[in-house]
Amino acid sequence: MLILFVILYMLITIGIGLVASRFVKSTKDFLLAGRSLPLYISAAALFATWFGSETVLGASSKIAKDGLYGVIEDHFGAALCLFLVGLFFAKPLYRMNLLTFGDFYRVLYGRKVEVVASIMLSLSYLGWIAAQMVAIGIILQVTLSIPKEVGILVGFGVVLFYTFLGGMWSVSLTDFIQTVMIVVGLVFVLHEVSHGFSQLIPVLESQPPGFYKFFPDNNIKDILSYIAAWITIGLGSIPQQDVFQRIMSSRSERVAVLSCFVAGFMYLTVAMIPLILALFAKAYYPELLQLDAQLLLPRMVMDHTSLLTQVLFLGALLSAIMSTASGALLAPSAVLSENLIKPLFRQLSDRAFLWVTRVCILFVALLSLLFAFMGESIYELVAASSALSLVSLFVPLVAGLYFKSSNSVSAISSILLGFVSWLTVYPLSAEYSLLVGLLFSTVGYLLPLVVKRAYAKAF
Repeated sequence: MLILFVILYMLITIGIGLVASRFVKSTKDFLLAGRSLPLYISAAALFATWFGSETVLGASSKIAKDGLYGVIEDHFGAALCLFLVGLFFAKPLYRMNLLTFGDFYRVLYGRKVEVVASIMLSLSYLGWIAAQMVAIGIILQVTLSIPKEVGILVGFGVVLFYTFLGGMWSVSLTDFIQTVMIVVGLVFVLHEVSHGFSQLIPVLESQPPGFYKFFPDNNIKDILSYIAAWITIGLGSIPQQDVFQRIMSSRSERVAVLSCFVAGFMYLTVAMIPLILALFAKAYYPELLQLDAQLLLPRMVMDHTSLLTQVLFLGALLSAIMSTASGALLAPSAVLSENLIKPLFRQLSDRAFLWVTRVCILFVALLSLLFAFMGESIYELVAASSALSLVSLFVPLVAGLYFKSSNSVSAISSILLGFVSWLTVYPLSAEYSLLVGLLFSTVGYLLPLVVKRAYAKAF
């Protein structure tokens, strides 16, 4: 029964991609859905971008083991990102009317910065896409006893197919339908597991002392770790192409801003359900914690719920993962084609450029597939992806929007110094490397300005 449902689900998803491909008449349609998405689709697309494997599998296992303090990075940092984008970034970016985030760095800083920033943007997605592929493989392995490698290839093929055909139209339409699946599926699962919600309060109250700790201890080590957890995704996912695409795909500036707030609210409500389900798994089936913690929810649902609940949970889970994977796959492909390849071919027609973008999707997918078979933790793959964009791209983004003395030397210095320092410290401490990288990125941006002003005063 379950395998028939998975096959049907995959076929419907592919069908949506085929329908969406009919809306693609130009590259702008393919990358930005013609800038025509209404609020309900735009908000669903933003929510679906965040609500992926790291939330359902990664964060749920973290809260079961480490309590509320363990999901500061993702859950709460991710919600923070959406609200910050709505408050400070959606409006000015929408008004710039650009195709990719790489275009932003070209307009503000010039061609050299565009190239460097586009490379960083593209690299930051490989781990994120790989995490979604790994998650699909794990889910199909647990639910259908399919080898994980085969499951990865199945998920890879379906997501690649409909993203390749319809681009942002496919991503947006499937995101909306998948968001509905996520909400319905998770609410239904919680209803059964909690016996009609009657055990919700008792289970929440049964957690040990300190489980709901939210603030760090009063020492420098904990405070720095706490800050790093908030900003990894909270700031690191702001300079990302997938967020940018959803903002730019909105029907209007107002829709772009509101969709960020709606998606953020959904993340603080709907996306809390997997975390609550993890507490039920911990309370009722503690033996599951001795196995792979990332499989906590799938094993509980598959072993201890009805067939209908299993079907709805599987639909919600596959929806969450595939919606994130498709958006993450399209984002770096857009940057590669628009900012790195297109400038090399000045006479490229729009039709030819559209096919270049599709080839880039295939290239990015294959490269991410290699990462997926490297066997990294889902949570760590996502965190590393967000950290890369934070230490290299966040400071030039903020400075370009709000600091009028911006220049290309400062931007390149910020990107490279932040990236190199983060990469150097990362093997020693992942969380501290984030703070070091952000600090050096800031210094890299300000130092050329200080030197320039000192030189001007001296001469």
